[in-house]
Amino acid sequence: MGSGLAISLLALNVAGVASAAETTPTSVPTEKPQSKNLIVLIGDGMGPAEVTAARYYSKKFLNKDRLELDGGYYVGKATTYSQPGPYTSESGAVTDSAAAATAFSTGNKTYNNAISVSNGDVAKPFGSVIEAAMKQGKATGLVTTDNITGATPAVWASHVRQRSNQNAIASQYLASGVNVFFGGGKTNFVTKDDKGKRTDKNIIPDYEAKGFKTAFDKAGLDAIPATADHALGLFAMNEIPYVLDRDASTPSLPQMTQKALDILSQNKDGFVLLVEQGRIDHAGHANDLPANVQEMLELDATFKTLVDFAKKDGNTSVVVTADHETGGLSLGINNVYELNVDLFNKEKHSYEYLDAILKAAQTAEDVRKIVADNVGFTDLSDEEVALILKGDGSSYGRAGGYNAVVSKRLAIGWTGHGHTGVDVGVWAYGPIASLVKGDIDNTDIAKSGAKVIGADLAAATKELQDKYLYPLFKVTRDNKTLFTAKSLAEALDIQVVWDEATKSVTLSKDNQKLSVLVETGAITENGSESTLVGNVDNGKLYLPLEAFNKLTGKTMTWDSFNERIVKN
Repeated sequence: MGSGLAISLLALNVAGVASAAETTPTSVPTEKPQSKNLIVLIGDGMGPAEVTAARYYSKKFLNKDRLELDGGYYVGKATTYSQPGPYTSESGAVTDSAAAATAFSTGNKTYNNAISVSNGDVAKPFGSVIEAAMKQGKATGLVTTDNITGATPAVWASHVRQRSNQNAIASQYLASGVNVFFGGGKTNFVTKDDKGKRTDKNIIPDYEAKGFKTAFDKAGLDAIPATADHALGLFAMNEIPYVLDRDASTPSLPQMTQKALDILSQNKDGFVLLVEQGRIDHAGHANDLPANVQEMLELDATFKTLVDFAKKDGNTSVVVTADHETGGLSLGINNVYELNVDLFNKEKHSYEYLDAILKAAQTAEDVRKIVADNVGFTDLSDEEVALILKGDGSSYGRAGGYNAVVSKRLAIGWTGHGHTGVDVGVWAYGPIASLVKGDIDNTDIAKSGAKVIGADLAAATKELQDKYLYPLFKVTRDNKTLFTAKSLAEALDIQVVWDEATKSVTLSKDNQKLSVLVETGAITENGSESTLVGNVDNGKLYLPLEAFNKLTGKTMTWDSFNERIVKN
């Protein structure tokens, strides 16, 4: 970029008005609690069609006229949209799990990939219902069939700009105060370096040193006593296997949930528990309906576990919803008024189990045998075999081709392998039911959850925002971390002025003043030459954190592992 154009763009970047909404809340008195305990159950990727498919299965093969969810608990539906973000050109109409979960855990919208932080170049953390509940003395827990550091659990007890920073999430969990973590994702508790290589650092002993009882299989889960104050269960290196693929050593979601209830209900002040059936989403991404249905049925069984507890306890609110729908599932295709429900139970294993087996197939006969053994189809056409061998053109490869063949046989369709923007259902039991009734937004789940237990979301958020900022940053070739001058200055109440005549930027606060010549990066501090140097990149001025410390008189530090400024 030429220097003239860079400086022209710089004028816009240093002199414009901040576009991000104010993110520092005002604490308000909470109302009298209506419930001592709050449970949030999330079906990741669970849209209306996924629920319907599970209901059809239940009627056909389980001799049940309805799901557990259908027992008078349906109260309405929720919108799921997110915000346009700083990293992509996405509109925000179709959310990801991180933005949606931030909404229903903190009551705030944000951009896709954000874990409980605000939008903008300098993000601020949002407090979750769990973080607010801990200030009431309540016990808290996160349970999932996904990676425990995945987006949906992560938003309740950690804060990062990018959901992929799962090692940081695992580390933040340790200091979060949460009592119970059950799920997959052991790999993120054995950390990796910045090149993705495994290191010798294992933070599981750090959890044990803080009093966490640990478990890595069903027997270990069973051995954790209800009197345990803290528990960490990591039951798979990555996601917990699909229902179709598990063996007896892997606990089910209802089993993990019951153990969490046993532990958390010991607290006399109550508890908040997040439970996620995370693999509905994964099966939807892959377009594997039989696997999807089994995950849905596990969510339904988990709901029964939760409602049975709530009814017996008499002081618990339960709310169920989804972050979004996944896959664009349609029950019926090609203008034919038919749905082959009688085939929904034929699949023995998911596409995930078959993936390596399909990749190893050498001939058409190999493919025919694999399909016959797994789903019972013995009459594959040459075209179907060719599709499986070639793959569906997506990252799922031959497994994607297999799922496409099965889907067509079942007479169901998918719009793709991503999320969709449809509204999702809301179910509830207890006092929270009246608060989430009708047409709501996903942010209302958090606001109503906090209200029903009397938790102060604003106070939890203010405490976090007083401590941390999550800015965009760049690392120079000489390994120095720099921050965008305009956006970070505004976040720190520093005045920024652009002088076109001298091509300089002046930053001032109280009696401190820094001036930067953008053509050279040279800085003067209160009129004297400074050793600090600025940097212009793509029309933005970047400065080191030391510059902001001089202006504010603070000793802020950069936490590179968590990618945040500690304000001190």
